[in-house]
Amino acid sequence: MMKKFFIYFLFCLPLIVVAQKKELTKEDYIARVKANPDSISTLVDLRRVGGYTPEYQELQSLYNTLGKNVKNSQEGQEFKTYLEALSRVEIGKLAPEFTQNDTTGNPIKLTDFRGKFVLLDFWASWCPDCRVQSPDLVKTYATFKDKNFEILGISFDRDRNSWIKAIHTDKLHWKHVSDLKRWQNDVGTLYGVKAIPQNVLIDPSGKIIARNIHGEELNKKLKEVLK
Repeated sequence: MMKKFFIYFLFCLPLIVVAQKKELTKEDYIARVKANPDSISTLVDLRRVGGYTPEYQELQSLYNTLGKNVKNSQEGQEFKTYLEALSRVEIGKLAPEFTQNDTTGNPIKLTDFRGKFVLLDFWASWCPDCRVQSPDLVKTYATFKDKNFEILGISFDRDRNSWIKAIHTDKLHWKHVSDLKRWQNDVGTLYGVKAIPQNVLIDPSGKIIARNIHGEELNKKLKEVLK
């Protein structure tokens, strides 16, 4: 069964799933992009091509086929900025540095984790699928926390109390940060995160080694690298 997820779409609105006569596939969206290079609405189809796990090279190649007027529009320039963010977080790249405050207001830097494997976990208290995966992530942390592994939760919450309550309720006993800007979270923007839950796995040198792996897939990867 395909995993559910929340997506923040092109025009600063969360994805609203509506009934359709036919559910379009990724290939359908690609075809629509290629067939309508001069329509601004094609940018929405292009965003849907990426879906939950957007790949920079694929989206950039399709973006390059769009008409000049579409690229130069406000929406086109916003999509270009999004592509630039995706290009920064490809596997093999050094993870972009950031600083954000924890639940007590103290600044936490990504470089604080240098020398360890760290999982950046993008989530929110209001995201049902994020909360559903919490027990698995708690088990993963218990298994690997003494083996040079840490988690840094990055919340897309706006309400501080709801954020902290969810941390305690789900027993997420690792470090957490947020600027309480919901979908405009600065770290989320930096990493091109338009859907949650998402994650990025970084090695001790600061290099990205995996993206959007969960449950057993995440455990398998950690067993592989934490030898």
